[in-house]
Amino acid sequence: MSELQGIEKARRRGRGVGSNETGRFERLSRVEVDDGWAREVEPGLRTEVRLEVPRSAITKNTSPDVPFDRSINPYRGCEHGCVYCFARPSHAWLGMSPGLDFETRLVARPGIGAVLARELARQSYRPATIAIGTNTDPYQPIEGRMRVMREVLEVLWEHRHPVGIVTKGTLIERDLDLLAPMAAEGLVHVGISVTTLDRNLARRMEPRCPTPARRLETIRALTQAGVPVRVMASPMIPGLTDAELEAILAAGREAGARAASWILLRLPLEVSALFQAWLAEHYPDRANRIMGHLREMHGGRDYDPAFGKRMRGEGVYADLIARRFDVAKARLGFEERLPGLCLDKFRVPREPSAQLELF
Repeated sequence: MSELQGIEKARRRGRGVGSNETGRFERLSRVEVDDGWAREVEPGLRTEVRLEVPRSAITKNTSPDVPFDRSINPYRGCEHGCVYCFARPSHAWLGMSPGLDFETRLVARPGIGAVLARELARQSYRPATIAIGTNTDPYQPIEGRMRVMREVLEVLWEHRHPVGIVTKGTLIERDLDLLAPMAAEGLVHVGISVTTLDRNLARRMEPRCPTPARRLETIRALTQAGVPVRVMASPMIPGLTDAELEAILAAGREAGARAASWILLRLPLEVSALFQAWLAEHYPDRANRIMGHLREMHGGRDYDPAFGKRMRGEGVYADLIARRFDVAKARLGFEERLPGLCLDKFRVPREPSAQLELF
């Protein structure tokens, strides 16, 4: 029995998954047992946030199938609680569960702005687009009070450094005072993920994200402020959300998105068991069909992590989704991709000096 199996649904209301398996690097496992004593339903799981003193800001990436080589993670874990989140396994490195811990025991990294400024000031640093939101969402609910993403964005704007942001969070609208001038300088573009237009499905699948309709409003607000936006129909779940592909793209285009993309559902490591348990609870009639499609697209496995295959899969069904996307993208008039960001406006941060300046 996993750590939170059997606990009343009321306790995990508003959370994405229903279990909290011990992280894969831990020597001991915790198991909850029924001792026979009746007890009242415990209160819902609260979000806990601990602080980390960041030693570095920029993470380097060498994956050949992503368009960036560096990223920043203002937070570890994500309160949005998306059941399908491929970043869940990263929580095991912190000695916590990729299950409910990932969405209830978060780590914020205040002070990362100063660390970032020092890294940008290194003599060896060469500017290239920094990606934010490719692991956990920088505009998840706790950003409202922690303001770590705001801190990062202020440094990037001060030094005219290009950034690409991916989010489901409407809190990004708060930062339009920075994003609009950055966009005018060719320094930012944003991807907004819309996984489904079905409000009820979204509530079950990504319980603490803004509604799909609200995310479309965010696309509109950003584009009206001059920020280039890409609508991301990701992840596409065969047999559950893929029928909505064209409708999602059309809604994003109507809201002002200039470009579009899609990625197939990814189920690395612990995510597969968590997702299958979620299917069994919420969509038992579709579970076998959905997993059958996924395995067909991943050579018989729940997930194929090979570069070039993990994002799109292979086979007839994968090719059909890709073809449908290409046809819809052309019909709706999307650009092939968002414009490239400027690198030549970068202002090298100045190291603090004890010597007074003459001018």
